Amino acid sequence: MYAIVEIAGHQFKVEKDQKVFVNRLATEEGKKVSFDNVLLIGDDNNVTVGAPAIDGAQVSAKVLKHLKGDKVIVFKKKRRKGYRVKNGHRQSLSEIVIESIVSSGAKPAKKAEPKKETKKAEPKAAAPKTEAKKAAPKKAAGKADDLKKIEGIGPKIASTLVEAGIATFADLANTKPEQISEIIAGVRGNHVTDTWPEQAKLASEGKWDELKKWQDELDGGKA
Repeated sequence: MYAIVEIAGHQFKVEKDQKVFVNRLATEEGKKVSFDNVLLIGDDNNVTVGAPAIDGAQVSAKVLKHLKGDKVIVFKKKRRKGYRVKNGHRQSLSEIVIESIVSSGAKPAKKAEPKKETKKAEPKAAAPKTEAKKAAPKKAAGKADDLKKIEGIGPKIASTLVEAGIATFADLANTKPEQISEIIAGVRGNHVTDTWPEQAKLASEGKWDELKKWQDELDGGKA
């Protein structure tokens, strides 16, 4: 039996006991993880195709380790400007092993879990809910910056950073490039984050002229 499943934004054809390298997962090493977006399941001559996913199908796996992929060399050149830049990038990956492929029956089990959690959480979560309501104005008081002003950051990356709690230039300036790469690991494309904190520092200090002059020499955030 084999299945085509979507994992961390990419589609893979997997079988039981197969090892697969995927984009970095948030699950810790040694723990199990399940994927519900199963697009196709093949069992001998029987093939089931989802629309787009198969109801009740699930692929279970175990995270073996987190690692970084092979270095990819990115070379940029601009004609008649004497501009040449060579950079390397290593994608953050997770190695998983497929433990089981279930063609049906997995979805009802997953529906039951949230119901149990909400019943237990409702009486206990009454106080935290009021605290969250009080905390909301504090978050609203701090204005988020337009992170797209940083060379190399687009709308998708900006929203991903905000979801991770990096909403201002100051937040970005205090974040290491390696941490930024892990946060945006699920965004497609090769992103070199080396200069982002330095750009954000200039933006937070209001040094826009100096930042603009530097960005004219950058290409996609790469120095």
